Amino acid sequence: MNDTPDLKLRTARTIKWNAIDRISSQVLYAVTGIVLARVLTQEDFGLVGATLVFQAFASLFVDSGFSYALIQRKNPTQVDYSTVLWFNIGIATLIYIVLWFCAPLIAWCFQNDPRIISLSRVMFISFIINATAIVQTNRLMKKMDVKMIAISNTIGLIISGIVGITLALTGYGAWAIVWQTITLALIKSLILWLTSHWLPSMTFSLKALKSFFNVGSGMMITSFLNTLFQNIYAFFIGNRVGLVSLGYYTQSDKWSKMGIMSISQILTSSFLPVLSQVQDDPERFSRTTAKMNRFTAYILFPAIGFLIIMSTPIFHLLFGTKWDPSIILFQLLLVRGIFTVLNSLYNNYIISLGKARLVVYMELIRDGVALIALFATIPFVAITLHDDPVYGVKILLWGQVIASAICWIATMCVTAPLSNRTILNYIVDLIPYLIQVTIIVIPMHLLSYIVDNALLLLVSQSITGISIYIFINHLLHSQIQKDAIDYFMHRFKKQR
Repeated sequence: MNDTPDLKLRTARTIKWNAIDRISSQVLYAVTGIVLARVLTQEDFGLVGATLVFQAFASLFVDSGFSYALIQRKNPTQVDYSTVLWFNIGIATLIYIVLWFCAPLIAWCFQNDPRIISLSRVMFISFIINATAIVQTNRLMKKMDVKMIAISNTIGLIISGIVGITLALTGYGAWAIVWQTITLALIKSLILWLTSHWLPSMTFSLKALKSFFNVGSGMMITSFLNTLFQNIYAFFIGNRVGLVSLGYYTQSDKWSKMGIMSISQILTSSFLPVLSQVQDDPERFSRTTAKMNRFTAYILFPAIGFLIIMSTPIFHLLFGTKWDPSIILFQLLLVRGIFTVLNSLYNNYIISLGKARLVVYMELIRDGVALIALFATIPFVAITLHDDPVYGVKILLWGQVIASAICWIATMCVTAPLSNRTILNYIVDLIPYLIQVTIIVIPMHLLSYIVDNALLLLVSQSITGISIYIFINHLLHSQIQKDAIDYFMHRFKKQR
């Protein structure tokens, strides 16, 4: 992604290990998720979904945006890392105490189901555990050495998956997901502490904490607003329609995020340290962002486009027809996810330049548009038909897709000049890959009229889509594809 060979190699290694991390994590997460989805009921997932709404905000306040500030800073000190760690743990403990007493109120928000009280009090322990690993993870990301992060995630998912599946098969219901979540957080944190070769100092510096406030507070506000609008839909669905419809939504949201967040995290974790290295050179920064735009489009559009087309055979193969109402929700969330990834990418450009306050303003605009769409569609969310229990939820998500598209345009208009490029440049970076995928999904969709078996359809659609996509980019002499293939082939030969 960069003109400096060493930095380019480190970037490629970081992307590789982030990709390995996300792919292995999602495979393991999928295996566990498939079993749980087959064994547990829609209401079980609704119960957990209710607690996750509040856990998302709790986790957000624990981090406070300082992890972004640590990565953005060129040379953070031992005092900086130690201060942020102790701050995170202290805030996590305080918030947990508050939420423990608020558990009955949380249950009241979701039709006063008493089961939510004990579930939430145990589930919230996981964000305290996660708080202990934020700085350990951050230090490895800063050094662009994410191999151990990938290993800790993989081991954690294996052990927690075994725990979750065992509890589900023995009749523990929603508690299987709760203990799976806690086990995952505990294993990941333990491995990172044992292998990072770093221990915090027994020091806490208000001066260091204040020095992160400009970037940290900006990202805190941005993340808060972003999290609010990611979880507010689950709140309204559970509050107005019930836990069964919330279960359908939670399932579609979970599986769509597996794809969306994987792509976003791979690029965010890999690109932000690189951008921080070239932030003082406008010409290199411009070239770097151009390459990042094209690389993101090369990965994003086929990944999301192919998933949308293959969603029905994927759900039928994994779950049978039990979760069919979730399929259309899954597809709509994927479409919205395209804009989520692009906005996240553009936010990285702004953050790397130290303009976190601008990210807040852009988030306010995005959330304002999303709020208008929410108010316009919320009267319809409770509508259900005898053959479509999520009819109103679909209307809600269509509004959010439109809002996300509008916000992407606004963010691009602000970000392009900051990277010394034009809006047209940004669009041109994306268009070739979008056109390719739009054409390729046509034969992929036609296969659904020929092949009835879900497994055969999924395999044939995958092979068709990937083969045509790689072939077209080969014909077009895509430098992005060539760089990716050259890197991985070189690494493969070197390992042999």
